[in-house]
Amino acid sequence: AAGTGLQYRPPPDLMKKLIFTLLIAAWPSVTLLNAEESSKPLSQAHAHNDYYHKRPLLDALSHGFCSVEADVFLKNGKLLVGHFQFELREKRSLESLYLEPLAKRVKANGGSVHKTKAPFHLMIDFKTDGPKTYAALQPLLEKYRFMLTEFGPDKTKTKAVTIVISGSRPRASMEKQAKRLAGYDGRMSDLGKGASPHFMPWISDSWRSHFKWRGKGDLPAAEQAKLKRIVQQAHKDGQKVRFWAAPDNPATWAVLQQAGVDFINTDRLEALANFLRAK
Repeated sequence: AAGTGLQYRPPPDLMKKLIFTLLIAAWPSVTLLNAEESSKPLSQAHAHNDYYHKRPLLDALSHGFCSVEADVFLKNGKLLVGHFQFELREKRSLESLYLEPLAKRVKANGGSVHKTKAPFHLMIDFKTDGPKTYAALQPLLEKYRFMLTEFGPDKTKTKAVTIVISGSRPRASMEKQAKRLAGYDGRMSDLGKGASPHFMPWISDSWRSHFKWRGKGDLPAAEQAKLKRIVQQAHKDGQKVRFWAAPDNPATWAVLQQAGVDFINTDRLEALANFLRAK
């Protein structure tokens, strides 16, 4: 008690309750710290058909993905996200699912999508007429210019989010622009043809169109050499490599990673994240 010179000691049971209460109070911050640690950026992780996940964009980001893919349709003047026409909904737009939440994160993180600064890519796969869809996209990109990579004739100014156009790509429309807020997704037929990486930063193609290996056993020597040549040529030209329609399993991921393929396509977010973190 005060003024007696005696020190108050709580009963043992009360001390246990106090310690337990403090641990419970601290638990959320510990959980958040662990979650943040687990979401360190994975530069090779590409979320294929990202909009099919329970939380489009956010699930991929929570696993540290640095690239996501969204299919878009131009419908009644709006860019809506989905793989098929019947899936389209007014509330599931490119802006609401991707551009707006990315902008919020970039502002919150001081100019980066992830708290740990890392390049981030948004691939927009056009499912409707290329020139018309691209024309509708232009004002939307301008709205978010502050965070988007700028492409010029001989220079790329990298910002928080790099847009790459795939699918029904409007090559002629994009080539007419001296400056753009989006890059063009090339194909194997473009490899080594001298296309500027400031126009065509990526080379993407179907794995099944170029390789017979289906993810079981060893990759045949001839196909291993072919894959090596593709990656070396693209990198020599300043371009990044991505394959779709490759087997979505650890054996394939290991082959792609060892060959230096820049983006590994997956629909299995957690599995690929665990694989890349274990390497």
